[in-house]
This record gives sequence, C-alpha cells and structure tokens, in this order.
Amino acid sequence: MECTLALPTAQSPDLYLTHPTSGEFEVIYSLGFLEWGDALTLPQYLEESVFLTNVPLARDGGMSIWFLTDKTLPPDHRPILCSCETFRNHTFLSDQEGHLSEGITHSVASVFCNPHYRRRGYATRLLAELARILRSWQAVAEQCVGSILFSDIGTTFYAKRGWHPFPLNSQIELDPKLVPNASRLGIKYIVEEDLNQLCKDDEAMIRETMTRTPTGKLRMMIVPDLDHLLWHIRKEEFACDKIFGKQPRFKGAVTGQPNDRIWVIWTHRYYGHPHTNPLENTLYILRVVIENQIADPEQREHQVGQMRDILLAAQHEAAEWDLRTVKLWDPGYLLQDIVKGTDVQHRRVEREDESIASLMWFGEGSGKEDTVEWLGNEKYGWC
Repeated sequence: MECTLALPTAQSPDLYLTHPTSGEFEVIYSLGFLEWGDALTLPQYLEESVFLTNVPLARDGGMSIWFLTDKTLPPDHRPILCSCETFRNHTFLSDQEGHLSEGITHSVASVFCNPHYRRRGYATRLLAELARILRSWQAVAEQCVGSILFSDIGTTFYAKRGWHPFPLNSQIELDPKLVPNASRLGIKYIVEEDLNQLCKDDEAMIRETMTRTPTGKLRMMIVPDLDHLLWHIRKEEFACDKIFGKQPRFKGAVTGQPNDRIWVIWTHRYYGHPHTNPLENTLYILRVVIENQIADPEQREHQVGQMRDILLAAQHEAAEWDLRTVKLWDPGYLLQDIVKGTDVQHRRVEREDESIASLMWFGEGSGKEDTVEWLGNEKYGWC
C-alpha cells in the first residue's frame, strides 16, 4: 500500500498519531522486516508479529502500535510516514526517604520511517506527538512516570527529543563452551513452570530493597514480572520452532537454598540463520538475582562458586543451541566482583551505539542520573 499523494510537511497540522488497521499493520511490519526480521522469512516474521500481539505483555492494551499519517485521509488509503510500538510496564518507585509506590512507564520500540520518506522530519514529529500522549496514556489507576527506549543509533538523536541517555550500558560477554559433565554442575535448570514463583520471590526482594536502603535519589525499576519474561520466551520459542522445529526447554539456572540462591533467566536470540549468518546470535541473560546481598567473606566465596556453575551452564546452553555469545546487561558492582572471582573467562564491554538506555521523565526533578537512579536495567526490560 504505497501512497502516491503529495506528502505533507512534518509541521502540517493534518498529521497525527493513530493505530493501524489490519492492512496497515501488515504494511508496517513488512517495512520493518529488513531491520528486525532476524532469521525469519517475511511470511514467518509477519506471522510472528501477529503472534506477539497476543502474548501476556502485549495483550489487553499492553502493547500499542502507532503511526504518523494524514488525518484527512481514510484508513488503508493514508501514508505510513513513521511508526513505532509502545509497551506498558509495571514500575516500582521509591522516593528519597525510601517510600515505595507503584506506577507505569511506557517503553518505545521499533521506531521506523519508510526509507522513501526519510529526512523529512517525520520521526521527530512522531516522537513529539508520542511524548505528549504518553504522559497520560493508560494512566487510569496509576501515574505514568516516564518513557524509556533503547537507542540503536547512538545517544544524540533521542536525547535531542527528550529521552536522556543513562550511563547504564555495559555488559559482560562470554563465549559459548560445551562443558564436560555439564549435568554435574551444582545447578538446577529452570523450566517454565518455575518462573511464576521465582518472579514472586524476586518482586518481594525488590520491594524490601527499595524501601530498606534510601539513597537520597528517586529510584525507578521496571518490575521483572512474568509477563516480561514470557514476552522474550515466546519470541524465542516462535523462532526456534521455525529454525529447528523444536523449542528450548531450559529458561535459566538456579543454585543454592532459599535466601541463599542465585539464579538467571535467559533467552535465545537468532539475528541470523545459524547455518548462514550466525555471528550475532546471542544467549541473553534476561535477569540475574542474588538473594544474599550482604554476604560475609566466607559466604561470598561460596557465591563465587555458585556463579561459576551458573555461567558455565549458560555457556553450555549457548553452545548446544549454536549461539555465538552470552551477554549479561548492566552488571552491578556486587555481580562484577562475584564474576571476577570465578575462573570463567569473560570480558566487560561498553555499548556505545546500540541498546543505549534512555529515559524521558514525567515526574519531579531533572529525570537525569543526578536525581533518578534507574535500577535493574537488564535485558528483560527491552522489547
């Protein structure tokens, strides 16, 4: 559906954001295929796009699809000048004294402008309209405190449009490695049936931590709930079904007893087909949980051993599924120290041009790192 009418300027009062018809949905995702199709064919990618609108995170208005167009033209006969997705996130906040409250943030994803319509200011207009709408979008019972995105075009473009880049863009990387006697590692593999309780345990610990240790700053964290994890898992399962005809059973690994556990949740991402273009294929650690945050030196040595087994399990999983790297986002100081204590080879990398965590703040203060601490900037929050 290519519009042949004269295009309006980006400043035109006739431009607005709206949601697509089913026909316009197909055009939007067909346009985005070369950017985000990964290892899928176009028909598979279009099927996946519909499928992902019905997983829990996206269901019931959790995901919204927007595009910039001319409001004077009828549906299915109007140009798709620029488009994006937003996701509603359950978000915890604590004030300078550690008082906990709950709200929502909206993630912005898949910002895309038709190549024929670029350099006309349409992306800037879309983002300006979106920023205005998101302040109150779906904020019925809870306040919307901000919008996040992960920029793949560096820090400048989105910063100029109100999304401030945060210094939270480091990651630990490991190479895949088949581990002899991997079944003897001191871990239990996590399966989907385990996830609900682990998420509840994680949330309880987050609530306690955010109220126990005030820092003098506002603190914000997207809740690593089951819906977020399942969005990544369902996406992985869809792709693996198409590529391999089977799905990964293991969703992560856990070790230790209650109150002394460490666990990770992971997902398999195929940016290219493993037989033809495998270089970027990644096992992402979606979430890391360390229950005992104040361990003494003897306990810390025990945690180093726990983490060693978990990292080896992740390397083994990546090798078995023909992935080329393992990536763990935003390792805090405690996690960095524990990982350093293992004998597992790894590297720490700073992301400079892709997946740059950026925040548009709707609450009090500047919304920059001098007033807001963004906790848990891990891969689970990326969509």
